[in-house]
Amino acid sequence: MAAQTKPLVSDLVSSISSLPANYVRPESDRPNLSEVTLDYSIPLIDLQGLHGPDHSKVIEEIAEACKHYGFFQVKNHGVPKEVIDKMLSISREFFHLPVSERMKNYSNDPTRTTRLSSSFNVKTEKVFNWGDFLRLHCFPLEEYIHEWPTNPPSFREDVGKYCKNARELALRLLEAISESLGLERDYMNSALGKHGQHLAINFYPPCPQPELTYGLPGHTDPNVITILLQDDVPGLQVLKEGKWIAVNPIPYTFIVNLGDQIQVLSNDGYKSVLHRAVVNCCKERISIPMFYSPSDAVIGPAPQLIDYDHPPLYRNYSYDEYFLEFWNRGHNSETCLDMFKN
Repeated sequence: MAAQTKPLVSDLVSSISSLPANYVRPESDRPNLSEVTLDYSIPLIDLQGLHGPDHSKVIEEIAEACKHYGFFQVKNHGVPKEVIDKMLSISREFFHLPVSERMKNYSNDPTRTTRLSSSFNVKTEKVFNWGDFLRLHCFPLEEYIHEWPTNPPSFREDVGKYCKNARELALRLLEAISESLGLERDYMNSALGKHGQHLAINFYPPCPQPELTYGLPGHTDPNVITILLQDDVPGLQVLKEGKWIAVNPIPYTFIVNLGDQIQVLSNDGYKSVLHRAVVNCCKERISIPMFYSPSDAVIGPAPQLIDYDHPPLYRNYSYDEYFLEFWNRGHNSETCLDMFKN
């Protein structure tokens, strides 16, 4: 195994003073950090009103955010603060374990349902990204939790509780997004088949030359929606009208972004938007995206959104077909939606 193992980025940091060549992006594909917009923000939506007299106002805010940004932040979302604190704490603790302990979870096989790696897909990556990740499948929880790390000792309990809470939030958001499109409230949940959920704990160590590389290059998410928890270190950037916008963390909020499947289900009414992760020279950063996806489902534009003036822009396809295309392209390609257009 050792010969096939690519070192974790977190274990490179202490032994280098400049960025290794296989992490350096070509000049045409660098973050241009000086051109990033810092004084702009994505919408912050208070979900407290979703189940009260302000319901229609919140639905309208979600519709506007989905149409014009593809990203929004949520507060008063129902996930307890102590669940969030424990998730961030146990994630950091895991990445500070001795290398021998962490490597028990290492795999370069992208089909593994629990794996630690620094490569999204070794076969497709020409330049490596500056970060490590632990990826976990987590629904149904009882099918996967036995694969998860047992160290730190409370890892399975803390992460399991977080996954349950994040899934409940995802289901509520999918109902709201369905309603915002003028569909039945349970349309999205029904369209996803059996449902799938997985989590990535991304760890971005300090980088000696952050202007030359990415934590993750620009991409869209292949799933339905992503719910992102991040620590207090900035790094997420979203493309808006051709400019990259820095999204500064707000404690105890989540960032929600629409995935490619929402763009298809909405027949381009809502957009899946390019985003990326940049790194810095001083601080490590943790971000924890929870990806909610279809499983055993055929995806296509919602029939209720199709008429003479709005023909279907995408063909029907299985999510397995879409995800295979996504994996084969990896992060070398921004999106693969064009492959499924009519």
